[in-house]
Formats: sequence, structure tokens, C-alpha cells
Amino acid sequence: MTKDMSKTKKEMMNDFSTRAKKIIHRIPKGKVTTYGLIAAASGNHRAARHVARLLHSCSRKDNLPWHRVVNRMGRISLGHFEGYEIQKALLVEEGVRFGPNDTIDLHAYLWQP
Repeated sequence: MTKDMSKTKKEMMNDFSTRAKKIIHRIPKGKVTTYGLIAAASGNHRAARHVARLLHSCSRKDNLPWHRVVNRMGRISLGHFEGYEIQKALLVEEGVRFGPNDTIDLHAYLWQP
């Protein structure tokens, strides 16, 4: 395959990041989705950690609703005093309720991209 016919790894990651950002922008208020679902819908089901890095580095710049992304167990991945309280407050403000052990009922609040 020639260089013209194949994309570089950097180009593929840029495409992935662009798709992921578009998906994150679409998460409705009062709903959450997971890092893994965003990764899969963006073209790489194994890139959940890349989605986390993308949220960390681009949320302000790209005005991403970062607080609507949680882990596959319905829990906030940020540590206490590292953004956890802010994320929880933003979700509660949007009507998301937390159950035992601060878990979100994904049957009730999950948005599928």
C-alpha cells in the first residue's frame, strides 16, 4: 500500500478524536454514557482510555460535557477532590440520581451513541 492510500496512525487518531468529540457533544442533559461506548461508537472499542485522555485535555477548549461520561459500572472515575464532587454536582443538577455506593442506574440514565 502506498502512503497516499493509507492513513498514518496520527491521522487515524485525529479521526477517532473528532468522532469521539462529536458523540460527547450529543449526550443529552440528564443522561450519561461510558468511556467504552464512546470509544466503540468512534471506531475503536479498545480506546476507552483515549476517550478519558481526550476529555481531560479538550473539555474546556472544545466545551465538552465531560461530566456526562462515567465508567462502565455507572460510577464517576475521578477521585475525591480531583473533580469527583464537581462532576457529581453537575449530574445531580441535571436530574441524575445516585444510588448506593454513588452508582448511577445505567438502565435509567444511560444514553447509547
